[in-house]
Amino acid sequence: MPKRVVVTGLGIVSPLGIGVGTFWANLTAGVSGVGRITRFDPEGYTTQIAAEVKDFDPADYFEKKEARRLDRFTQFALVATREALADAGLQLEKADRDRVGVILGTGIGGIETLEEQHKILLNRGPDRVSPFFIPMMIANMGAGQIAINYGLRGHNVTTVSACASSSNAIGDAFRLLKQGLAEVVITGGAEAPVTPLAIAGFCSMRAMSTNNAEPARASRPFDARRDGFVIGEGAGVLILETREHALQRGARIYAEVAGYGCTCDAYHVSAPDPEGKGAALAMALALKEGNVAGAEVDYINAHGTATPLGDRLETLAIKQVFGEAVGRLAVSSTKSMTGHLLGAAGGLEAVACILAIENGIVPPTINYEYPDPDCDLDYVPNKARSRTVEVALSNSLGFGGHNVSLLFKKYHR
Repeated sequence: MPKRVVVTGLGIVSPLGIGVGTFWANLTAGVSGVGRITRFDPEGYTTQIAAEVKDFDPADYFEKKEARRLDRFTQFALVATREALADAGLQLEKADRDRVGVILGTGIGGIETLEEQHKILLNRGPDRVSPFFIPMMIANMGAGQIAINYGLRGHNVTTVSACASSSNAIGDAFRLLKQGLAEVVITGGAEAPVTPLAIAGFCSMRAMSTNNAEPARASRPFDARRDGFVIGEGAGVLILETREHALQRGARIYAEVAGYGCTCDAYHVSAPDPEGKGAALAMALALKEGNVAGAEVDYINAHGTATPLGDRLETLAIKQVFGEAVGRLAVSSTKSMTGHLLGAAGGLEAVACILAIENGIVPPTINYEYPDPDCDLDYVPNKARSRTVEVALSNSLGFGGHNVSLLFKKYHR
């Protein structure tokens, strides 16, 4: 008999604040986390803005020596995990740590470390490259360090599927628990891509907004004047448990994970399928697994990156799946405030869906000013909305044609 899977803890490091409470308050207030890049001097770049994590001092969380041996993305993962575990009230010393897993997503892992060490190689020679270079840079170290810090011997993997990475991680954690192969899984994603090389690469693709003069207004999902995404950084971590395990220890339950759709466009390395078929199939599969009809869905946290093509085709895919029921849907893109966290986006947005269910509030799509006739859904423009949310979907669509849709339900015994 398949196990039911529930969410019992949440942790956030984001451009809207560190900690779930700050994140949610700013998200529902329509605050933008976008500003001019401070991690390096962006002069000369076509895009000079990003959604950075503010006021993050590694010394607040790690010993100096330890911090030097952790890439920024791993630091984010550990800090978000610490909050999620505390939020869940999970005492790991009393748990069967052979049955506690970690599945974390990231798109590009320790790219900051890679860039720094490459400079050292070029300027100072191979003998000066750090012996910690490889263990800091490789993408699996977020998950690995979480397990090392807490002595977790269960299933431990990292998903790398571009902007769908952490949604894949959450979906895979859901399946692991559903099959009874673990009791608890720490999941979500972390990313720290605001670096000279990463920004230069996205600039060369012409994928990002160039509205440098008005950073807070640059991320404009579904708006007719959208001109590309705004890159972001941070981490979103969830504690998932089997319902049995959560009830046995008297845990508070935020929501239930009910479905997971995972597909590929099999079309192009960066452009979405021109008919939105892969995204539509992912949503349909998630609904089918959760035994939910389209008319029962209250809210979709859209992928909604503010690229001209991507937003139009995601809208098309939603219409294909929901048909006449599309009129009752609230659809918003929280990337309008957080920017696009690449491989960590799905973790952050899953938390947003769960908090929408918990609090009966749908976060807005800010900067929505000029309607696009090809994007004609209810995008919850500019202001959060009070609404009972029994069922929510979170969409993540990545380069390579990766599509993930996660289905969350209000928990009922």
